[in-house]
Amino acid sequence: MLTSQEIIMLLEGLRDTCIIVLASTFFGYLLGLPLGIILAVTDKEGIKPNAVVYKILDFITNILRSFPFIILLVVLIPLTRLIVGKSYGTAATIVPLVVAAAPFIGRMVESSLKEVDKGVIEAAQSLGAGTFTIIWKVLLAEARTSLLVGATIAFGTILGYSAMAGAVGGGGLGSIAIRYGYNRFQPQILWPSVIILILLVQVFQILGMKISKNLDRRR
Repeated sequence: MLTSQEIIMLLEGLRDTCIIVLASTFFGYLLGLPLGIILAVTDKEGIKPNAVVYKILDFITNILRSFPFIILLVVLIPLTRLIVGKSYGTAATIVPLVVAAAPFIGRMVESSLKEVDKGVIEAAQSLGAGTFTIIWKVLLAEARTSLLVGATIAFGTILGYSAMAGAVGGGGLGSIAIRYGYNRFQPQILWPSVIILILLVQVFQILGMKISKNLDRRR
């Protein structure tokens, strides 16, 4: 049975995990959404092809995505210290998570925008719509269901990364599971931490899929 102190610790871990994942997802999209839009727009089949811009962003995105997250955590310790003043804890976990999430989100956004029917884009162009108008009112509007599904996937991925960050001093349930459940051989802490993480992913996925179905014009 869990003691009252252990229950409080798990609740605090849940709070920290929610803060980490929500903040990382927000800032990840703040960087990843524009990245994905630019990649889709400047691609050779995009509405404003630009080989130089696309190749540079494509290269940077591929490099960042190729890093195993546990290695990225260590490599970014100096940057994390520069931004938040320390390399451990809840706030410090957000920095590498955003760096890891942004290129992942960018690729998903790019893929979603490329799924938009070319005929719809051509119709908007024939009516004299500018680049920004097409991006906002055609690409993003038509791809919103796919984008929301992508956000659901991104949330689950970031949540998994946040748990991994516990191995190097990150905050949240991942840290509790590793420090107390694994290192101190306390399964009564380990398994509740794992179950809560699984439930978080499931709840968000159910909500995300439900909202995406409601927004899908084809239904």
